Amino acid sequence: MLPIRDERVRRIAITAAKGGGGLLGVGTAVAGTAIGVGVVQARLARRAIGRPLTVPPYSDGRYLPPGETVARGTSLRLTVLGDSGAASLGAHDAEATIGAILATALAAAAHRPVLLSNVAVVGATSSALAAQVDRALVNRPHVAVIMIGANDVTHLVRPQVSVRLLSDAVHRLRSAGVQVVVGTCPDLGTVRPLASPLRQVVGRMSRELAAAQRIGVLAEGGRPVALAEILGELFYTHPQHFFSSDRFHPSAAGYFACAQALLPAVLDAAGIAPEMRALPSASS
Repeated sequence: MLPIRDERVRRIAITAAKGGGGLLGVGTAVAGTAIGVGVVQARLARRAIGRPLTVPPYSDGRYLPPGETVARGTSLRLTVLGDSGAASLGAHDAEATIGAILATALAAAAHRPVLLSNVAVVGATSSALAAQVDRALVNRPHVAVIMIGANDVTHLVRPQVSVRLLSDAVHRLRSAGVQVVVGTCPDLGTVRPLASPLRQVVGRMSRELAAAQRIGVLAEGGRPVALAEILGELFYTHPQHFFSSDRFHPSAAGYFACAQALLPAVLDAAGIAPEMRALPSASS
């Protein structure tokens, strides 16, 4: 994996905090030209390979602790926001979605029902978060989980703008009393349909965005989880297992791995001592 340029990441985060769009800079402008070609290749690959599902499985509802058939006590409210990863495009059923896996684990740990709502939108960039936060706040969640950033990279959204939009979303949720967990941008260098050297370029850009997102999320009182750092090597070395048949979106095993990475922060956000840091078993 290519190293993260700490100085560039710091500049991105500072510019985002000041509310400016910033400049791409010479290095990123050159990379942007390459990424433009990469986006075309990615679209052609999607068209050739096809998508496993037209829409993500619907997973909203109430999740009960193990062994209970009737909801007892006040429910914890969990909301998921973001893009197709948050929506779990590629999961074969509701139980394999990020939201359902986290809600099931949270209900078991809290010994309380968990009311899940997912407002994520397939194809969303960070500019979609404002509307998603509007929808999320209607449900008055205790915990919100955000996964965003991949489409910002492939659509050439300036990283300063992307980080600012995410920071604004976290700020609004925290101001409303919601605890926020953010799964930062995944490592797009693991996506095999993108040919080299374009895959390396997008990989570097996605990891830089993730590092800048982390700074912005922490500044607003959220809990960032570095999905690229935790899962990048796993997805790169075992693509047939962790990607779905379209080779773009995670498989059931991939979403389970993402949930494992996010769960400790979700338990912390819900005020639960995370005695069990791993989920019992992966979905088939």
